[in-house]
Amino acid sequence: MLTTILVVLGVIALAFAALLPFFALLFLSERALGWLSGSLAAKFVLMMMKSLRRNLLRTSLTYLAVFVLVLVVTAVWSMLDYVDGMMNEKASNIKVIVSEKWQASSHMPFAYAARLSVGAADPTRPQDVQPLDSMTWQIYVGSLDANKKTRDSFVVMIGLEPIKLLTIMDELLAEIVPAQRQYGVESQQRTQLEAGVRAMERNKRGMIIGKKRLDAIRKKVGDRITLTGMNFKDVNLEFDIVGELPESGRYDETAFMHRDYLNDALDAYERTKKTKHPMADRSLDIVWLKVADQEQYSRIAGQIEGSGYFNNPPVKCETLSSAVATVMESYRELVWGLRWLLSPAILIVMALVISNAISLSVRERRTELAVLKVLGFAPLQVLTLVLGEALLIGAISGLLSTGLTFFTVNILLRTVNPVPAAIPTAALWWGPVLGGATALMGSLLPAGNACRVRVSEVFARVT
Repeated sequence: MLTTILVVLGVIALAFAALLPFFALLFLSERALGWLSGSLAAKFVLMMMKSLRRNLLRTSLTYLAVFVLVLVVTAVWSMLDYVDGMMNEKASNIKVIVSEKWQASSHMPFAYAARLSVGAADPTRPQDVQPLDSMTWQIYVGSLDANKKTRDSFVVMIGLEPIKLLTIMDELLAEIVPAQRQYGVESQQRTQLEAGVRAMERNKRGMIIGKKRLDAIRKKVGDRITLTGMNFKDVNLEFDIVGELPESGRYDETAFMHRDYLNDALDAYERTKKTKHPMADRSLDIVWLKVADQEQYSRIAGQIEGSGYFNNPPVKCETLSSAVATVMESYRELVWGLRWLLSPAILIVMALVISNAISLSVRERRTELAVLKVLGFAPLQVLTLVLGEALLIGAISGLLSTGLTFFTVNILLRTVNPVPAAIPTAALWWGPVLGGATALMGSLLPAGNACRVRVSEVFARVT
């Protein structure tokens, strides 16, 4: 709730802050057009600019309405673009998820790991193919306080081979959070990540953790903590915090541990208790594979599902895109509504706002329009003036809205609180087009009324 309120207040503040560049742009444009006053087109545009400046309150309100509506449409379309990108199958460098077939919460024996990591390739069959890379995930959830289990005391650990953080894990997160790769955040953070990986390899009890989670548990690098196992009951692990994950939005709430430490703890449980831990044969959650293309994926999926080694429990293979599509299937109607109901409704509202503002302006300027006709302005020229005013305010509002949104989300928020989806670069051109086109549609009726102003009727009322 608080986040929603802050977002709304942020949008309103951004809109009002954008009033300054809007009027600055109008002023500078008037000055520039004044120097080009010999051109007929420049004179027309200059008249449009001065008309917008005539009633600053109405122009400001119209501008703010269009600004906010274009911002909302930009945000909705950018998120849908991100979802579409995640659901579209890639042609190369494909990430494959191997998990338990019949359970949403996947738990497989760790004995599966070795064969799955090579795509169940049989050394005796030269035609079998192996993945380009692989990674195992073992999820360990622990609490710093066994009695008071609050969100701030929880740490969710991903157990893996530390070196995989620099290869397939880094690539995977770049696909899931593509916004963080567009603006060159790699070099310094890569060095920081490499230092943490080396520390984990030297110290099996070492963990590296995201800044937000580190702040939440009130610890720092160099501290030693003990976690009480939540999903691995009675498996309590002691960790040395050997590194902090790069602050790029990818790892803020994440923590990583050496998978051997967890597996060794399960073996120690069996030696101590003289019985296997209930999760001993269910400790492997996911195996990630990286394959070159769809053809290799099909062959490796066939090798795994037809190998006969993975029957208890059976496993399934799916690409990251198909997994996202499966999750999004339950939101299909919501996505459809956002695309085909909400967005058009926003555009209609935008057109009505502009239509109302231009209609008021036309009614107030009937005498002025009649004078223009007396001076020789043709109906088409009057139509051009009215439509041009709407086009200017719509296009400028759209340009500033998408431009400031692009800067705020893609550049400013990236260093504060990054979001997964970026505003696409294409928004810098379709934002002004959206604002201008909607303004044109909304001003057609009032522009038509302006063309039909009768000089005789106007001056009859004046006299």
